[in-house]
Amino acid sequence: MNSDIHRLLDEAFAGIEMTPDAQDLKEEVRANLVARTDELEAGGLPAADAARQAIAELGDVHELLDSAPAPAAKESYAIVQQRHHVRPKPGFGVGVVVASVVTVASLIVVALAAMSVLTLPFAGTIVLLVLGALAAGWIVGSSLSQETTSDHPMPVRRATGFGLATSLVVLGLGLTGLILTGILAMWVVVPAALAGVLGIILFSFLGATQTNRHKAWVVAAQRDAQLPPNRFEEEPETAARFGIYTAVIWIVTFAVMIVLIFTAGWWWALVAFVGGFAVMMLVLARMMFAPRKS
Repeated sequence: MNSDIHRLLDEAFAGIEMTPDAQDLKEEVRANLVARTDELEAGGLPAADAARQAIAELGDVHELLDSAPAPAAKESYAIVQQRHHVRPKPGFGVGVVVASVVTVASLIVVALAAMSVLTLPFAGTIVLLVLGALAAGWIVGSSLSQETTSDHPMPVRRATGFGLATSLVVLGLGLTGLILTGILAMWVVVPAALAGVLGIILFSFLGATQTNRHKAWVVAAQRDAQLPPNRFEEEPETAARFGIYTAVIWIVTFAVMIVLIFTAGWWWALVAFVGGFAVMMLVLARMMFAPRKS
């Protein structure tokens, strides 16, 4: 994620009274700037230059505020949602159906082979497992990159990261299942644990650093309903710290798991995994519910 865009956006809104309407506009502009910056970076522009060009293309923020429509009479959530409804793309719907069939069919065949119901060559079992993991990752990544009624589309690279994390976790779980059924040798627990832990680290980092994707009307509806805000969206530095802490926790957990596998046995590695997950949840609770900055 290009952090320059957030800093430059804050500078552009400096001196502007952050009324609810101004805050809604800022978050809507932020999503558009992030998408535009990703396009410029994909075209070969350096991150800092891409951020500055996207801000330059934005123009004068005061003019945007002056041209923003006046708030209308309060409407029900269902009426507002219907007015902003976004129809899913037909191609995306077909792709999800096909990918879902591939995921489910591949994993079912792998499970049947693991239970000796079907006879498959070793290479075929691994290929089907990888295929199912990739299809599951595609579903997650492609879904997040779509515009929905309530959310702006996630940048392609970030959505791809979520998809990759999904594939890694599914692959790790699948390899573990094949190990437990005796299809794979015990040493495969190392790449299985590596895939699972890397997927969890990636999920944690992407989740902790995710900025607001909600459209302005959803933010307004949440504010009207007085829903509790997201701590990580309000304090990006807290989200960044959680991402760093999570990465450290799982790197240490993975190292301990490797040591336990080759010394005490692989069952003890599961204890280390549970311990790492527990520590991560405690850190998350501490981050989310710590006293807020004055």
